[in-house]
Amino acid sequence: MNIIFKKDTWQEIYYSLRNNKLRTFLTMIGVGWGMFLYVSLLGAAKGMENGFDKLFSGFATNSIFLWAQKTSIPYEGFPKGREVHLNLTDMDMLKRKVTAIDYISPQNARGSFTGTPGESMSRNGKNGTYSLTGDYSVGNKISEKKLIYGRYINDADVSGNKNVVVIGEEIYKNFFDSKKKENPIGKSINIKGLFFNVIGVFRVKKGGGFENDQTAFIPLSTYTKMYNAGDQIDLFAIVSKPNANVNSVEEDVKQVLKTKNKVSPEDTNAFGSFNLGKEFKKLTGFLTGMQLLTIIVGTLTILAGVIAISNILLITVKERTKEIGIRRALGAKPAEVRNQILLESVVITLSSGLIGFMSGIFVLMILNAATQGQDSFPFYNPTVNYGNVFAAMAVMVVLGLIIGMIPAQRAVKIRPIEALRTE
Repeated sequence: MNIIFKKDTWQEIYYSLRNNKLRTFLTMIGVGWGMFLYVSLLGAAKGMENGFDKLFSGFATNSIFLWAQKTSIPYEGFPKGREVHLNLTDMDMLKRKVTAIDYISPQNARGSFTGTPGESMSRNGKNGTYSLTGDYSVGNKISEKKLIYGRYINDADVSGNKNVVVIGEEIYKNFFDSKKKENPIGKSINIKGLFFNVIGVFRVKKGGGFENDQTAFIPLSTYTKMYNAGDQIDLFAIVSKPNANVNSVEEDVKQVLKTKNKVSPEDTNAFGSFNLGKEFKKLTGFLTGMQLLTIIVGTLTILAGVIAISNILLITVKERTKEIGIRRALGAKPAEVRNQILLESVVITLSSGLIGFMSGIFVLMILNAATQGQDSFPFYNPTVNYGNVFAAMAVMVVLGLIIGMIPAQRAVKIRPIEALRTE
């Protein structure tokens, strides 16, 4: 392949491309556009994946939220429409019978998702009605709060029935001087006629999570005493073990609770649930599908562009028939003529791919800059795997060589005498 290192070779390629500027440009668009789509769409899909990972950061994505409702099927002498309940004692039973459970967090709440009114809170003449949730310390492992002051509820708070509270940022802004960044830790607010010491303030990302910053968290034991709830629980947040099937855990938990509460195994209404693990798996599957579709579309577009290069080179060979004939008459070997056409095909293909690649990276840089700090939009740090890009470039060059063989063989078959007769 000494032809690659010859100055004349590159001069001929340059003059050939320069003399057909429009044709060369239109030819390069196909391959360049394919590489641009491949890079930009693959990077955008990765940006969405990173965005959702950021959105759900600090949240156990293999979790299930379960609550009790009413039965819809009569069973063992009990009529339909019977209310069933969750109890604290159910926690140990579920852990014992469903071994795939990692941990459980019980919650009681007013306001928010419960459909009940919120609780009145006040401080220094300022009032407000906000959601109130009784929680365990493990609840912060399922949905980690972004604390801007203090700490979250711990086991000692729960076991000691302490009057401590972790408030959302909106509650903090209402009761404290946020402009002067007043530190609320150790100060108290009034909830249902009782004084609670503030031990923490959390912030919720815009558009993120399942909570809001108009919620206050207190120890579940304290909540139970305030509302005389006994051991009744509104909600269980259940996290499965890392390698467990979340759907199977959900079904097993419901069956155990149905047996305990004498509910028909076919009753689908007695216990409601939201399977975050299943929904998150659907989301990741969708993003993976997007990346696969991007690879297919980009590859097919690149292939179409490479085929267009072959067609253009066929026209070029026909136009240069006399020139090729003269070269053959002067002693040029068939291999030299073939390699010249193949090299021209590779140069066009590789140049187009590089332009498409750089354009795609530039677009991703613009998207990244435009979405910085946009927490409400699930898009973050769009990147591409350079290994995949270089593999695509290699495939593109190989395709250019293979497709380029068609016009190259056509050039080799040209006889010098017939070429010289060509007008």
